[in-house]
Amino acid sequence: MNADDLGYQADDEDDDDAPPVPAGSKNYITPAGLARLQAERRQLWRVDRPEVVRVVEWAAGNGDRSENGDYIYGKRRLREIDRRLRFLDKRIAAAEAVDPTQQTRRDRVYFGATVTYARIDKDGEDDSEVTVTIVGIDEIDSEKNHVSWISPIARALLKAGVGDTVILRTPTGPESLEVIAISYPAA
Repeated sequence: MNADDLGYQADDEDDDDAPPVPAGSKNYITPAGLARLQAERRQLWRVDRPEVVRVVEWAAGNGDRSENGDYIYGKRRLREIDRRLRFLDKRIAAAEAVDPTQQTRRDRVYFGATVTYARIDKDGEDDSEVTVTIVGIDEIDSEKNHVSWISPIARALLKAGVGDTVILRTPTGPESLEVIAISYPAA
């Protein structure tokens, strides 16, 4: 299925600046994250796009399109909506919902876990504590400390248990992290 099959036009611009799904991987996402992507797609397709199409049709009927601001802006907005729709279609098609409430191994860090870890400074003492939740790449939210499962911090923490020390490779050198707590949402 291509863009024309879905009723919107293709253009030469990139789809979105969101991080790519690693080659050969699924787009793991929580059910809530998938629902947000689907809701955004529905909003764009059923509400936003038809409204912009109406404005463009009205503006096109007003004559000279070269200096018609409503027409020019409307066409640009239509391209933006179509680009976002293509992006969402690809992400939703590749999505594999993983429900963290169904995790059976709650003693280890897996997708959907909320992990509290401490940075261990060079003297072996706790330097600072941080809590992150490991989510899909389309659910990243720095204000909520939601990190992608493909991020370096998540990759370092995956499969670790409480009390384990893991090494996080950073541009400034390796950091030691101790896992303090692991939790998952209640079923």
